[in-house]
Amino acid sequence: MSQRFFRAGSAYRPLGEWVMHVPQTLRALVRADEVWLALLSAVVGVIGGIGVVVINDITMIMHERLFALPAGQGLSESLHVAPLRALCVPVLGGLVLGVSMWALARLRPRNLVDPVEANALYGGRVSLMDSLIVAGQTAWSNGVGASVGMEAGYAQLGAGVASWLGRSFRLRRNDLRVLVGCGTAAAIGGAFNAPLCGAFYGIELIIGIYSIVTLPFVVIAALAGTLTVEILTGGSPPLMVTLPAVVPNGAYATVLVEGMACGLAGIAIMRGVTMIEAAFRRSGIPTWARPALGGVVVGLLGCLTPMAMSSGHSALHADINVSYPFLVVLSVLLFKAIASAFSIGAGFRGGLFFASLFLGALFGKVFAGVVAVLPFITPMPSGFYAVVGMSGLAVAIVGGPMTMTFLALESTANFGVTMAVLAASIVSAITVRRLFGYSFATWRFHLRGEQIRSAVDVGWIHSLTVGRMMRRPAAIVQRGMKLAAFRQEIPLGAVQRVVVTDENGIYAGIAYPAEASAVTGEGRSVSDILHHQEHFLLPGMTVKEAIAMLEKAEADALVVVDGPDTRNVLGLLTEQYALRRYNEELERRRRELAGE
Repeated sequence: MSQRFFRAGSAYRPLGEWVMHVPQTLRALVRADEVWLALLSAVVGVIGGIGVVVINDITMIMHERLFALPAGQGLSESLHVAPLRALCVPVLGGLVLGVSMWALARLRPRNLVDPVEANALYGGRVSLMDSLIVAGQTAWSNGVGASVGMEAGYAQLGAGVASWLGRSFRLRRNDLRVLVGCGTAAAIGGAFNAPLCGAFYGIELIIGIYSIVTLPFVVIAALAGTLTVEILTGGSPPLMVTLPAVVPNGAYATVLVEGMACGLAGIAIMRGVTMIEAAFRRSGIPTWARPALGGVVVGLLGCLTPMAMSSGHSALHADINVSYPFLVVLSVLLFKAIASAFSIGAGFRGGLFFASLFLGALFGKVFAGVVAVLPFITPMPSGFYAVVGMSGLAVAIVGGPMTMTFLALESTANFGVTMAVLAASIVSAITVRRLFGYSFATWRFHLRGEQIRSAVDVGWIHSLTVGRMMRRPAAIVQRGMKLAAFRQEIPLGAVQRVVVTDENGIYAGIAYPAEASAVTGEGRSVSDILHHQEHFLLPGMTVKEAIAMLEKAEADALVVVDGPDTRNVLGLLTEQYALRRYNEELERRRRELAGE
């Protein structure tokens, strides 16, 4: 996506970037006083909670009408769905979605920016129109039975409204990023009736850095969103699962093994989604037809069990405490994983957060069945392993170990189990980080060519380019110049380095006057003392890329050229200056986050 769509003051703004301009007095109050910013966070929280209710109502109505379900019954918790509906609804719904996305791509030929990308690259600027589109596509995808999570719609809508309000008040870059985190925290807190989970979702996954300065605003928004959903709908019920009051010390070794297994399973699922996406691209199937084909797979699996359909949230609550035969649980786990991978890979809009919770619970039950036949294992209820697996697999796919730990605590009200969940979540996170290095969201950014590992603000790095930092060379000579003439024109001590070009002005290398003074012999020219002929910088490189290139070349300075083919000299950048500018920006960002 082009960054100019998000640049303040740009002459061109898409429809979703329109913002109101609140009176200057109110803008000044919000920018100057944290109390007013806290009030704005609460407003964002209320709107985020309302968004959750609206999206939930839309999907519930679609499930009831399209799949002929009783009022109030979730699709994935249903015991049976008519096979014709289970097959046709995802296929036709996928076709409608595919055609609409194809038409939208022709009207708006750019990527839709999600909250993580917006906070990492664009200082919290999220298009409100993009957010409404993503929320609508997510609700539709889930409503027609695709095995996708609803968190993408919740978080996107909350972030879009927060960004829109923040830009209306012309908040500073860091404050706007925090407010976007508030919008997502409110949405997730309201969706799960878990304000602490929502708050840490906003901090770990959307803001990217924990700070005592930002924590109060995110918590306020999460509480407001949770209370709003509770008032309007009663909120999500707690998990009714049999758990031990105290986790024996001997069980923690098994918990750590389960956490590692969750990490490996999460990597397999993320790789599976990527493989399916790649297979669709190589197949030559038009993009508008892919969701319909994904709907075929989801529909066929839905004919076997409705648990493979939708996000699985209702099935999680209905079945987490139910004991099924081992092979049945294993089959449902495989069906759900395949359905989720094909739904996302085929182009249905949504995430894997909700689906990963249900997959993790199923994985935990499978793990419980395995350890039950092993000797020397402390016996524990299958529900215990299901809760640990629920959080461990969600951490592997989504990230945020504290987010999932607080979700387990608020869903079960069992502190002893929460400690085991935390242990498994940490092990799962380390496993994924060591073996894979990405969460599901950042992995997809990586596939698009964006080097985003988290929501930490790296947009300033993209703006701090070589073109902005370079300086004009102090001296430029041609490579055919004799060394005797070189020593006369550039005496020792005049400059540290000299840029050398050929007869056509094309970059040829760097020469050092000190070396020219040491080289003797008749007829020797500058071309005999050239260095870094194939090492140079481009003006569009970021400061991190420039520092990496300087280290690779083992140079204290490199020439900046206009392109690798033309190689016309534009300037010179020293390693010392690049490091200084980088550290200055890091320190400035640190002070902003600390509120200094």
